[in-house]
Amino acid sequence: MARAALTPERLTRTAAEVADEIGFDALTVSAVARRLGVKDPSLYAHIRNARDLKMRVALLALEELADRAAAALAGRAGRDALVAFAGAYRSYAKEHPGRYTAMRFELDADAAEDSAAPRHSALTRALLRGYGLPEPAETDAVRLLHGAFHGYVDLEIAGGFGHGPRSADASWAWILDTLDAALRDRARE
Repeated sequence: MARAALTPERLTRTAAEVADEIGFDALTVSAVARRLGVKDPSLYAHIRNARDLKMRVALLALEELADRAAAALAGRAGRDALVAFAGAYRSYAKEHPGRYTAMRFELDADAAEDSAAPRHSALTRALLRGYGLPEPAETDAVRLLHGAFHGYVDLEIAGGFGHGPRSADASWAWILDTLDAALRDRARE
């Protein structure tokens, strides 16, 4: 049986799968080459180096999560949008832990500008329109939501909530209710 052709897209998707299995920090060119059944030098026809490989996984993850978050927001506003949006982040992180970690990979300015990262901010602002926050409160709320979502998910993935008397799901629901109440309260100021 002939091996499928190696393309930049196949290489990136395979690297993302490997990152989900072994962790983004452990992702190497050699690990991806082994998965593809090729020698390391074969990959360098498609990537410059290990940093380029990791950047491609980060860009893929940003795009995938932006698509998922956009779908979650469609037709929703207020608390419903908040819960759906936050759920998209949390479920993506649980399903794709390596890719989720990759989203924090430092991109150069051009790559960041051309990536889906600006979509994440725009989607968060779209969610916040349902609360009617003026600037600069809207910018502060974007930062609050991203900090809350990422912080909680990072701790949860690391096993930080596995030993308490309350389930992580119950705490997540409480946090979302609290964020919703805070955003509604701030909009009345």
